[in-house]
Amino acid sequence: MKLIKGSVMKSVDARAINEIGMAEAVLVENAGRAVCEGALELLEGDARDRKITVLSGKGNNGADGLAAARDLAAEGAQVSVILAEPPAAFGPGAALQLRILQYMPGCTFVEWAEEPERALSLCRESDLILDGLLGTSFHGVPREPLKSLIEAVNDLHKTVLAIDIPSGVEADTGASVLALQADVTVTMIAPKHGLYLYPGARYAGEIYLAGLNVPPCLVEEAPGAEYLLEPEMVRDWLPRRRADAHKGVNGRIAVLAGSLGYAGAAELCSKAVVRAGGGLVTLYTRQEVLEPLIIKNTEVMVRPQPSFDPKDLLPLLANADVVAAGPGMGKDPRTQQLLRELLPQLDQPLVLDADGLNALAGQDDLLRSLKRKIFTPHPGEMARLLGRPIGEILKHPLECAREGAEKWQAGVVLKCTPAVIALPTGELYINTTGNAGMATGGCGDVLTGTVAALLGQGLNLEKAACCAVYAHGLAGDLAAEERGQIGLKAGDLLEQLPQAIAKILEV
Repeated sequence: MKLIKGSVMKSVDARAINEIGMAEAVLVENAGRAVCEGALELLEGDARDRKITVLSGKGNNGADGLAAARDLAAEGAQVSVILAEPPAAFGPGAALQLRILQYMPGCTFVEWAEEPERALSLCRESDLILDGLLGTSFHGVPREPLKSLIEAVNDLHKTVLAIDIPSGVEADTGASVLALQADVTVTMIAPKHGLYLYPGARYAGEIYLAGLNVPPCLVEEAPGAEYLLEPEMVRDWLPRRRADAHKGVNGRIAVLAGSLGYAGAAELCSKAVVRAGGGLVTLYTRQEVLEPLIIKNTEVMVRPQPSFDPKDLLPLLANADVVAAGPGMGKDPRTQQLLRELLPQLDQPLVLDADGLNALAGQDDLLRSLKRKIFTPHPGEMARLLGRPIGEILKHPLECAREGAEKWQAGVVLKCTPAVIALPTGELYINTTGNAGMATGGCGDVLTGTVAALLGQGLNLEKAACCAVYAHGLAGDLAAEERGQIGLKAGDLLEQLPQAIAKILEV
């Protein structure tokens, strides 16, 4: 599903109005009905005699809220409207909706600046609050009189439905200093970045998309190439196993991983290749961890790394369809030099992670020279690769991932929250699976193995990266459902990977 930035959304609205002839009032009416339906779902289908308070700003967001108020009043709700600013300041759309709503019987209107205590009393008694204060044009910090209203409503801890985006969240970036906490957000026409990027995502709650009957081609033709990963998309891309399949057709994957103290990374990565469907998996590792890995990896062929000379390793990798390198290899200068000399000589698709990336940090020409490759850095590794502070990576994950993909001509999976996949062709995907329980050692090694497994089964770089990230996150979600987020471990993801893939294929 395509994501749309605020400035682009204005052009989509303009095309709907000017080219197609959808009157602005019709769009507002459709938005109001969509919000009403979302509210009814929260109210378990019955609004009769339920108390609903609408927080109305002066712009289009307020107009949508006022239109929803009229629909909810018609459903039998007791509707109160808190006007965040004087009616004289309302824009044409909001002013029209306010004028119509004033003819509905039983609606109560209160100006926040004039009667704050009465307004808060209405909010306190409400079964549901609709947030129509600030929309996608908002930037910065909410100012008075909205600031105090947002703070006061947050303190009440009531059920809140946000219209389009929670008030105080920047639509394009998710940046927020103060925002209204929502339980549900009904967003219009297309999803906005700020609903999925932190800290904004923290305020959005469950997200519903309302198309407003706008022709989908207007969104498809809008500028931008940024998408949400959705189950249907991943389902269509995931490989199906042939009835006559044998291990040779599901990929021969070589894993270069592990060193003293980091054998677990090698185990998790290589086992993930198996769990995600890889056919034949060979792990090449350091002699000092060879024996325990042979014992623990019964489904993986474990071989010693013959030396630190790439000439000894290249013949062993010749028959591999995919190479995954880096997890737990350590910072031994000999290992780093081996990777710098070996990796440019590989012709197979390469998944490079962890110490493999650290070994090449600062060497953009070498990174670019690698052939078909996917890099899977966490923010710290990405900071080293780009030579930027980690805070900048966390603040601008989309821009940093895209910069790396273009600079190195690689698929870049930035393991932030949410995970971001950037391609050298300019496309960018934001993942929608995963949870905070996965913030523990080893989960990234499982992802590396999952990407390699899907490459081995014939997916191209884009599809392998996207499907692996989505399935990896879903495995984490399934594990959290079963065991909870606290104490979740990377091995739990291994156990859930087959179920996650099966669940996606059944969508």
